[in-house]
Amino acid sequence: MNKHFVNGLRDGSSIAIGYFPVALTFGLLAKTSGLSLLEATAMSLFVYAGAAQYMSLTLITKSVDPILIVLNTFVVNIRHFLMTASLNGKMQSEKRWIKGIYAFGITDEAFSVLATKKEDKIPTPFAFGVVVIAYTSWVVFTAIGHVIGANLPAFLQAAMAIALYAMFIGLLVPSMKGNRKVVMLALIAALINAFFYWTSLLSTGWSILVATLASSIIVEIVYARKQKSLPKGV
Repeated sequence: MNKHFVNGLRDGSSIAIGYFPVALTFGLLAKTSGLSLLEATAMSLFVYAGAAQYMSLTLITKSVDPILIVLNTFVVNIRHFLMTASLNGKMQSEKRWIKGIYAFGITDEAFSVLATKKEDKIPTPFAFGVVVIAYTSWVVFTAIGHVIGANLPAFLQAAMAIALYAMFIGLLVPSMKGNRKVVMLALIAALINAFFYWTSLLSTGWSILVATLASSIIVEIVYARKQKSLPKGV
């Protein structure tokens, strides 16, 4: 077996361990949200995007139009374009279709492992090693979580719906600590979404989509103007 691939598996094992509770919980919540084992596993196979998958569960339970779910997922994951573009110059020269394969597996965690690799050019087998173990663990733990959820008592399955919102809070709060930009982004998005919710001007799917895009634009404009107002050299 290629030594670079083995090194990738080794370095990516920490991602697999970290994915264990998150993917397990996703599988469990997917079951309580009404998804079958095949549907939940397929989502992890083809979407492979933690936060976006959790968000999709919320939209699915509210019977949001599938097109809106896809659009919301696209907006949440648009950062992946930037991550893969950033890594492109650091990776070993390779055919585009091969880069396209491992680019599918570039998540925030995989990006961190590859971006911090102290090599002029990262070997393609190493990237595949990192991606394969992370991707496999996410899919397998999703399936295991669903099976566990299917064997829970009915009252616990119903109660797990609350855990979905707790998971979102758990994902958001750590990133808000010491980061005013994230705090501002979250608050503005929440206010915009709440406005559309209480006025019923937009459906749930469109409300989340508009709130996400609007808050991002507003925050970037505020910070761009703030940066321009600073004296040169600051």
